Amino acid sequence: MNTSVVIRGTLPSRRRGHEPDAGESPPHPAPSARIPRIARLMALARHVDELVRSGTVASYAAAARLGRVSRARMSQIVGLLNLAPDLQEQLLFLEHPTHGRSTPVLRQVLTVAAALDWNEQRRRWRRLRRAARQHQAAVP
Repeated sequence: MNTSVVIRGTLPSRRRGHEPDAGESPPHPAPSARIPRIARLMALARHVDELVRSGTVASYAAAARLGRVSRARMSQIVGLLNLAPDLQEQLLFLEHPTHGRSTPVLRQVLTVAAALDWNEQRRRWRRLRRAARQHQAAVP
């Protein structure tokens, strides 16, 4: 049986850089702080995992095709799920630094996730965060 889905709604027709007229409502305010990329990737990993587990998406390979990324890249993203739950939570709630780049990048976090023991992961995470703080303090 072939069922069709109809979605009805309106899309805003405002162009970038277009100033709203006096009668138009102002655009949505920008969020106060940017979300670190690694936090967005962690949220994506959890979301994709939920889609695969619920059967909405057949496999991680299918999710990679839908997201237009390679299977290897999807593997890297989903590899974040190997982190201890408390480390996943820390990644999700990371704050963007006021200046510089002190948030960890995917490559660094994947080296933490590569450890099978959660206690070892926590040790690696502390080392990574300590090195980031020292680097941020050294940069004027």
